[in-house]
Amino acid sequence: MARAPTSGISLGYRETCVVKGMLARGDRQHDIASYFGVNGGRIGEIATGDNAYPNAQPTPEADLPPPGPYMTRFAVQSVIDSLTEALEALDLAHAENELADVKAALLLARDTIQKKLDALEEV
Repeated sequence: MARAPTSGISLGYRETCVVKGMLARGDRQHDIASYFGVNGGRIGEIATGDNAYPNAQPTPEADLPPPGPYMTRFAVQSVIDSLTEALEALDLAHAENELADVKAALLLARDTIQKKLDALEEV
């Protein structure tokens, strides 16, 4: 079986500073890796100083992204799918001539978006 291609994502100096800030804040290495889309080993290398920027200073906590856990690619794709469905309903509303049909299509778009928001709030 062939190896999967690399992601092409690398952590430069600025990202290393952010990682160090997140580690100092107490974020889990797994969550940090998820945020950047890298293997957890890259975060471990930064944590131990075994990386290209061992002397990089941590980003101040006020400038860090919110703590994880972060949305997975699966969750993001689900949101994209729901928004696509809502757009299709809006296109349907635009194409309708009867006011009742336009309203029904708009309600469908709104319900699609609301259901996704409700599901995300449960996470």
